[in-house]
Amino acid sequence: MGDQRKYHSPVIIEQDEDGIYVATVPTLRGCHTQARTLAELDERIREAAALCLEAEFGETIDIPQNKFIGVHELEIAV
Repeated sequence: MGDQRKYHSPVIIEQDEDGIYVATVPTLRGCHTQARTLAELDERIREAAALCLEAEFGETIDIPQNKFIGVHELEIAV
């Protein structure tokens, strides 16, 4: 088994109106999951991210990574 590559990315965690946690990795197209607990959500988003990385980059050594700056919540009047 060769060296494992490491990928760092922010994860957005929200809670819907039913109390379900939803996690999204914005740097990986279509990478999201949901769970009833944060512990379960952590496991699931790691699995989802690994699958998305494999699908998008395969065996590529150099996976582009963004630098995390921060989070900003918008309030929009509609």
